Amino acid sequence: MEYGVGGGGGFPGDHLHHHNHHHDGGSSDSQKRKKRYHRHTANQIQRLESMFKECPHPDEKQRMQLSRELGLAPRQIKFWFQNRRTQMKAQHERADNCTLRAENDRIRCENIAYREALKNIFCPSCGGPPLHEDPYVDEQKLRLENAQLKEEVDRVSSIAAKYIGRPISQLPQLHPIHISSLDLSMGSFGTQGFGGGPSLDLDLLPGNGSSSSMQNVPYQPPCLSDMDKSLMSDIASNAMEELVRLLQTNEPLWMKSSTDGRDVLNFDTYERMFPKPNSHLKNPNVRIEASRDSGVVIMNGLTMVDMFMDPNKWMELFPTIVTMARTFEVVSSAIMGGHSGTLQLMYEELQVLSPLVSTRDFYFLRYCQQIEQGLWAIVDVSYDFPQDNNLAPQFRSHRLPSGCFIQDMPNGYSQVTWVEHVEIEDKTPVHRLYRNLIFSGLAFGAHRWLSTLQRMCERIACLMVSGNSTRDLGSVIPSPEGKRSMMKLAQRMITNFCASISTSASHKWTTLSGLNEIGVRVTVHNSSDPGQPNGVVLSAATTIWLPIPPQTVFNFFKDERKRPQWDVLSNGNAVQEVAHIANGSHPGNCVSVLRAFNTSQNSMLILQESCIDSSGSIVVYCPVELPAINIAMSGEDPSYIPLLPSGFTISPDGQSDEGGGDGASTSSNTNRNTSSGSLVTVAFQILVSSLPSAKLNKESVNTVNSLIGTTVQQIKAALNCPSS
Repeated sequence: MEYGVGGGGGFPGDHLHHHNHHHDGGSSDSQKRKKRYHRHTANQIQRLESMFKECPHPDEKQRMQLSRELGLAPRQIKFWFQNRRTQMKAQHERADNCTLRAENDRIRCENIAYREALKNIFCPSCGGPPLHEDPYVDEQKLRLENAQLKEEVDRVSSIAAKYIGRPISQLPQLHPIHISSLDLSMGSFGTQGFGGGPSLDLDLLPGNGSSSSMQNVPYQPPCLSDMDKSLMSDIASNAMEELVRLLQTNEPLWMKSSTDGRDVLNFDTYERMFPKPNSHLKNPNVRIEASRDSGVVIMNGLTMVDMFMDPNKWMELFPTIVTMARTFEVVSSAIMGGHSGTLQLMYEELQVLSPLVSTRDFYFLRYCQQIEQGLWAIVDVSYDFPQDNNLAPQFRSHRLPSGCFIQDMPNGYSQVTWVEHVEIEDKTPVHRLYRNLIFSGLAFGAHRWLSTLQRMCERIACLMVSGNSTRDLGSVIPSPEGKRSMMKLAQRMITNFCASISTSASHKWTTLSGLNEIGVRVTVHNSSDPGQPNGVVLSAATTIWLPIPPQTVFNFFKDERKRPQWDVLSNGNAVQEVAHIANGSHPGNCVSVLRAFNTSQNSMLILQESCIDSSGSIVVYCPVELPAINIAMSGEDPSYIPLLPSGFTISPDGQSDEGGGDGASTSSNTNRNTSSGSLVTVAFQILVSSLPSAKLNKESVNTVNSLIGTTVQQIKAALNCPSS
């Protein structure tokens, strides 16, 4: 199956006088020049085909005879045979291309197996590497193998160049691969229809930011003195006292909202209960967001506490919220083992899944305490570094005591009560599309944290289940190990996708003109992470508002029968789900493997994961070659399989709607966060070049601008929304 943008070949049964494949709709030239097709009859095509089998290159005498027999002009006969020969050549070259790529994959898998075998060789007597092993020789072997792989790629390159008719510089890498810029450059998109083309500085150099996590924090704290640690312990103890009261007290500290039933903090009562020094000197530009929520989570308390105190597990637990987390120092450790009494200095960066919303970052203290048997409290509170006066102005976000109670329940469940309480100074104005969502506290509030936690813990529970579910595995995924491997691959795809639309300091977004008032936003970065294609990656995204509830939009993207209506990369071909892994109680939470009904190439599948809870949803997908999917399904480590995902994020627009729930709520208040409209972010990634020094070229920008513009237009058309 060929999963590219291009159409390929044309029909030899049609003679097209004006070859114009792009549907730009807004070009005056294309309106002036009409396409004229002459559709041959079935009998004419049958006679031409039989002649072609006997003689693909008929001479003038044979063409004249066919002309008289079929009632066609000799010129039409000539064109038909030319087109048919071109199509046959393309088919053969595509088949060769397919064979070479499969062989390429096989050699690469052998290469990886050799590496692993070399790692595992040891001497039986001393446990060290064997004496006869020569690292230099082994390295030379690998270099030789890689040179062979490079030759294979060059062969594929030359075939592809012949097929497309021009040199290709952006070839797929050696890995089982994604939507490459090769596929995209074959597309027939126009740029005239989207605002007259981009106004972009094409000399943008890619940043050094890693795509899966920002490697560098803005400020590296100095080594802590005993006095610092003593001060931190005092701050953490006071914050814990405040958090426990915030979690346990209801009215008059927390009042129920009359519109959506959410807990709303009464600021007058709060200031009386927790008087702060210098509170009368408040910055008028600072606003406060406070929220509280409670719900049941399918994970035991001790496991959850362990994940909260480990920054890597914290990121894995909240991939759609936390883009980066790090522990700088453990200020104090638990006395009796476990985590009770642990205090650590941390950093985290949080996001809303849109390039229109700035990330928030915090340097904070996280303190864990076991209140009683089966009940833990974890508090976060911002920590300001007094020794660096230059740092303070950079902070837009300050966390007041926030955190959660985790109460063990029977059967491995926990009751979690969550409080978020932050002071925010918006250095740049909040985009009007997100104003309601952010100012209401829904964007970064307790409800989003809790609903994400509930959904992710359900996913982890599904990952841990060893029994085979017939619906999940069928005959396609042979084992529980294969299921777990596929789920890990899909989770890495989600993490990569969320990082690609982050507004981290490592991503410099540039706005293209056209499309709509927001425009398409693009950023480029060097990708060198394991499990990603190496080179320059272009991420592009736009956010649109749709007057449709989020659940309806999610259902539209999830419906495989409707995929041809929006997926411009599959050329309108139908898709079929060939494997399905449930990730939770809501049917929308699942990993799918999709096969598109394309004509020639059947080696490409689509890996897709969809996630939904009452705070929003995402649908992320990535073409992956069949050999790579087979490796993951067999239970092998999928971490080397490169992914370059695209997809959609869907959130409520923050305007309250009294008309019932959205069907995805897992929290105790099922009517909250319903919305009459949706904010939808459309995002794509393409590999611009495998050379890290490459600059962004105009062709890539035009391609991705058109790609997003076409997708947005098709989504609006399919959902009967105004196109403006």
